[in-house]
Amino acid sequence: MLKRATLTDIAELQEICKKSYSQVFADHWTKNGMELYLEQEFGTNRLNSELADDNYEYYFIQYNGENIEFLKMNYKSSRELSELDNCELEKIYILPKHGGKGIGKTVMTQMIKHSQEKNKKNLFLCVIDTNENANAFYIKLGFKFHSKTRLEVAHFKEELKGMH
Repeated sequence: MLKRATLTDIAELQEICKKSYSQVFADHWTKNGMELYLEQEFGTNRLNSELADDNYEYYFIQYNGENIEFLKMNYKSSRELSELDNCELEKIYILPKHGGKGIGKTVMTQMIKHSQEKNKKNLFLCVIDTNENANAFYIKLGFKFHSKTRLEVAHFKEELKGMH
């Protein structure tokens, strides 16, 4: 269900990252913000750098042998929680068309186990506070609310910047 991406996978990873993100979050942006963000987050230079860095892991989420989505783990986040020997699930995108198949639950269970195998004390993530479905999903998996923060990204709709 998960396949770790390597430098040889960069073209396919970049395609899946941009496609997944834009389908899930297209209505969260103003102006050309999404295009700028996609290049910033999933540009060739950034992916090359992060795939070569042991602090990051990208995974293809596979279903029926096909790479359908992706996730990104960050073991040295700039957030203060990672300084406490925790790790961050920085990005995970499961498109609605793949919902209800248990993919998200299976993937999250695998990543929780993976973070424990790396001797991390906790796995944390940030979720847009208005995303009730995602928040309920993570709570169901045992995640607990820690604090609120804000997403400070240009051209992201103001009413969606609140994060749990």
